[in-house]
Amino acid sequence: MKSWENIEFNNTSWSELGDQLLHAIYILGVKLLVCIIVYIVGKKLIRYLNSFCVKLISKREVDQSVSTFLKSLVNITLTAALIVMIINILGINNSSLVALLASAGVAIGMALSGTLQNFAGGVMILLFKPYRVGDYIEAQNQTGTVREIQIFSTILTTPDNKTIFVPNGGLSTGIIMNYSNQANRRVELIIGIGYGQDYDKAKRLIGRLIADDKRILEEPEPLIAMHKLNSSSVDIVIQAWVSKENFNNVYFDLNEKIYKTFSEENIEIPFPQLTVHMSEK
Repeated sequence: MKSWENIEFNNTSWSELGDQLLHAIYILGVKLLVCIIVYIVGKKLIRYLNSFCVKLISKREVDQSVSTFLKSLVNITLTAALIVMIINILGINNSSLVALLASAGVAIGMALSGTLQNFAGGVMILLFKPYRVGDYIEAQNQTGTVREIQIFSTILTTPDNKTIFVPNGGLSTGIIMNYSNQANRRVELIIGIGYGQDYDKAKRLIGRLIADDKRILEEPEPLIAMHKLNSSSVDIVIQAWVSKENFNNVYFDLNEKIYKTFSEENIEIPFPQLTVHMSEK
């Protein structure tokens, strides 16, 4: 009886097969060890390069909107390069890998069509600059201050300190209201007084309040006019221009001052009411 070492299997002895298997395991182990080392070193190198890019961008005084986008792009590009390097070390055939990626590309592209649209939207936003970091905008039914413009989304911070991630695809194709784009904004109020009240007196009081507020600009000239004869009030429209930084404060302060002044001067500010006339039979 022959020992198992001498048994032939496809002209190869079991001992030779064992040696080949051990050799393959050894080679694979070495490659895996090299891959782990390359991964650790690569991640540290990526962090260093990211830090270097941040310093370089800061020295060049690149627009903050562009800088946040570039940081994300550099990080993703370097990570992709590291993955390709590890695949090469493992000995995976590049042509086979390219063929595999090409065949899967269509399926992945369809699955990630929204993501690709968001990437293209981010590029369009950086090119045309409808808003920048620090601008206060309203878009996609969301309102807030732009904190970052990333590759796939824009990060907004709301006045009550919520963080909102808005996809760039919708931002690049939808309507955007940028409240920070112009230096000045117009405060508009509509105040109602009761029928029979002294309209000219109310107009003079409002004009005095506007003149006393130094935050309100003289040019363009403020407007005070009769807006509408409403069902239960005579509506007065007030339009005054202020710097964008003072918009909210002037809006709230003017409302409060008008209410207090009208109360002191006995000018009635009506509320919705219904008058019913009873007929006698």
